Amino acid sequence: MPSNKKLLQAAAGNAGESLYVEDVFSTYLYTGTGSNQTITNGIDFSGDGGLVWLKNRVSSGTNNVLLDTERGGGKFLYSNTADSELDFTGVYGVTFNNNGFTLLDTYTGYNTTGETAVSWSFRKAEKFFDVVTYTGNGTAGRTVSHNLGSVPGCVIVKSLGANNWQVYHNGLTSAAYSIWLNSTSAEVSAPSVWNSTAPTSTVFTVGSSGLVNNSGTTYVAYLFASDAGGFGDDGDESIISCGSFTTDGSGNASVSLGYEPQWIMAKASSGTVSDWFMYDNMRGLDVSNGAYLRANGTAAETAVSPMRINSTGFSVANSTFDASSTYIYIAIRRPMKTPESGTEVFMPALASSSGDYTAVAGFPVDMNIYSQRSSANNHFTYDRLRGGSYLATDDTSAESGDFADWDSMTDFYVGGVSGDYSDYINWMFKRATGFFDVVAYTGDGVASQTLNHNLGVTPDFITVKKRSTSGSQWPVLVRPIAESMYLNTTNAGFGAYFYIDNPTSTTFDVQTDGSAPQSNQSGETYIAYLFATLAGVSKVGSYTGTGADLNVDCGFSAGARFILIKRTDSTGDWYVWDSARGIVAGNDPYILLNSTAAEVTSTDYIDPLSSGFTVTSSAPAALNASGGTYIFLAIA
Repeated sequence: MPSNKKLLQAAAGNAGESLYVEDVFSTYLYTGTGSNQTITNGIDFSGDGGLVWLKNRVSSGTNNVLLDTERGGGKFLYSNTADSELDFTGVYGVTFNNNGFTLLDTYTGYNTTGETAVSWSFRKAEKFFDVVTYTGNGTAGRTVSHNLGSVPGCVIVKSLGANNWQVYHNGLTSAAYSIWLNSTSAEVSAPSVWNSTAPTSTVFTVGSSGLVNNSGTTYVAYLFASDAGGFGDDGDESIISCGSFTTDGSGNASVSLGYEPQWIMAKASSGTVSDWFMYDNMRGLDVSNGAYLRANGTAAETAVSPMRINSTGFSVANSTFDASSTYIYIAIRRPMKTPESGTEVFMPALASSSGDYTAVAGFPVDMNIYSQRSSANNHFTYDRLRGGSYLATDDTSAESGDFADWDSMTDFYVGGVSGDYSDYINWMFKRATGFFDVVAYTGDGVASQTLNHNLGVTPDFITVKKRSTSGSQWPVLVRPIAESMYLNTTNAGFGAYFYIDNPTSTTFDVQTDGSAPQSNQSGETYIAYLFATLAGVSKVGSYTGTGADLNVDCGFSAGARFILIKRTDSTGDWYVWDSARGIVAGNDPYILLNSTAAEVTSTDYIDPLSSGFTVTSSAPAALNASGGTYIFLAIA
């Protein structure tokens, strides 16, 4: 259901319509077909214009292909060479659509049959990105108008003839310096490139250098904003940042952006030479490592590099980033829209085969819990931030294994180990404002550590698990009834905000006490899952048992597709039902998150209800004792 704010904006017309990062930027992974294929990524190129950047991931010797609406979808520039523009109009390239683009025919590299590739789409939008073309006049101080609506943090210019790519960046020493996109070289003093003049919110300036201003030569310029606001519900959030950082003597550095990034390009500007490293969260950018491609090179993807993201920025480590060196970067914020339906952010799915299988969600999966139904087994919990390792909700073990694949747009792959997956259930979640977030952190051992999150509202349900060593429980905070408990046990609630405390719309605290390993042991790594109540999408709440049929109103219109219930005033299991296995007016299979027991199929403890769900009179005391208190998480 649209929010009141969105309805008001719609009534006001396009002038009041909010923009989000999802509207203007996309990382989309695909496999080449050797023939035309359409990439649907939600970016309106036909109405607004922009840039598509394509790169093969698995084959060396393949170019970075840049295609934009100003020059035309058949006109190629390679960011890794100084080559002139190549005109393949009508043969190769792309056609720009109102919901993405179509790859034309086969082109060695970005559409080779059976080979994986990545596309990065940048839509023209004020305070994010712009593309302009201009013709040089050879006169120093030539100004070029743009429509970025803010001061660019980075400007990349390429002659359509054979010349090196020139980059202005606010992290360079000054506007008297330039750096080349197609080179590993550091910045150089080049006052004749940018005329020693920083860009403004309406123009950028070029000098007399033929690299950017040869008389009669045509150039294309890509402009990136920096911390200019303009996005989100209130139009005051930034989605792109340009800046610099300097590594310490061991090659480490930390950057605060104020948001979690989904795409980062970084390059050493001084102190050493380096590639232009490009990372994104679809190919792998997590709390430990990042897979990178090179804007200046033709090499295949490198799978492991110490680029690490967090809730407010990123950090780097020394195996890729050199010591005591300055790097410039461009970073783009992760998705930020508030969902309007449960199907946008949650999908239950049964296994599709007896061996390795893919569970289709219809959206990029950020967390998946999968569990065997017919036999006793753990409930394996994966999330994109941690990569391929799992935790089990029913025990206290550290994370282990590497059986999941996050390299997908709309599904989740399970495989790589022996066993029959044919009777597994998957619960797949997408991180989204107002609904669900994931936070990875390291304990500091102090009395209370404050952590940032990007949920945008105060979380109602938080659970935390230590990743690095075994022996810790899964503490849970449930805000509506100020109760704490363990996800992996049957224990009753043990009081308000014991291990997790002070949740707000931007932060929460984790405590250190006699049980420090549970949430904040110094030097140990943890993961936190945060859920909120979102009208029409999710509900965290409580009810008091009656012993009779009990309707639980969640504010939904077509019933709940996921239901989690736990008794709080006495012992009781964590029961889970879902619509893939069946929420019907009859027997409903359930699984216990705190137990390895097989699924139970012979009971009728809940029934469907359009506004939520019904707990039946046949339910046991663990679900519906008269006077008993219960908490639940339901998703529409």
